Amino acid sequence: MKKILMLTASFVMAAGFVGSAAYAQNAEAEAAAAKVSAAAALARANATTSDSDPLEKICRIGPHSREVDIQKIAPFKVFDNLYHVGPCYVTSWILTTPQGNIMFDTSQEPFIGLIEENIKKVGIDPKSIKYIIINHGHTDHFGGAKRLQALTGARVVAAAEDWKMIEETAGKPNNRDSGKPTDAPKRDMVVKEGDHLDLGDQHLIIHTAPGHTPGDLFIEGLVLHDGAQTYKGIWGGGGLGAPGLAGAEQGVKNAEKLNAIKGVQVYVMTHSWQDPNGYPGGGVLARSVKLASRKAGEPHPFVDPATWDARAKRQLEQAKKVLADEQAKAKK
Repeated sequence: MKKILMLTASFVMAAGFVGSAAYAQNAEAEAAAAKVSAAAALARANATTSDSDPLEKICRIGPHSREVDIQKIAPFKVFDNLYHVGPCYVTSWILTTPQGNIMFDTSQEPFIGLIEENIKKVGIDPKSIKYIIINHGHTDHFGGAKRLQALTGARVVAAAEDWKMIEETAGKPNNRDSGKPTDAPKRDMVVKEGDHLDLGDQHLIIHTAPGHTPGDLFIEGLVLHDGAQTYKGIWGGGGLGAPGLAGAEQGVKNAEKLNAIKGVQVYVMTHSWQDPNGYPGGGVLARSVKLASRKAGEPHPFVDPATWDARAKRQLEQAKKVLADEQAKAKK
């Protein structure tokens, strides 16, 4: 048993991403990014929605998104080895392998009981989860990690820069749980640009994209099975850099890194609805409805390489525009 775990759970250290650590440790950049993130969260909370909007939008933005009951959705299988087990507004996924399972993001209280129930509803033994990977250090992504780690015995994985964020958030009011103190996990497994996580048939390559947070992650290499078909997935989508010239320069690097990954067929989203206008063709819940009514021989609604490629290209174009604007400001 020890030998199997050593082989399947090994991390292979690769070349670090030049400049990311220095950028992430820039206190001014971190503060600016936090300010922008807070403003975006406030804008989402105050956004206007209508009853005709898809559920994934209503539960992500606008006043109804703060209601607990709207977040309580049933789990569903997307591929033979990928399950959605989270609440409505922020996704939580489980990728299964014969050697154990990987969980992506944990949401936050008061939804962890729902996640625990959903894991069991899809027939997954919580103890089979070997890793819990945190996309970034905001509470809606890591807030359930401590409780779920206790349930599963899994290692909790995040970038060093965002472990720092997680530690600093511990004990602060949870904005979705009546202001109760946030229960944060202790620092566990630390990853950086280029690290690999190998488990079963999964060979995941970890990337950092500083900006939204200093240690924001995205992961390529997910192998998703649909009967005899296999598809290449990506979790998380990178992100633009933080405000200012240094942040804009980093944003271009992030987008270039994202566009260098070829052959992505499935976007495994971190939120069911993506700012500012969702995800063309439908977000997580809209596509799940199409999947539920899919007939034999019909295309899989989550397999959409064209939309992903367009998103990645648009991100690079936007990042370059932001950089040009910041360079122009710097010359004045």
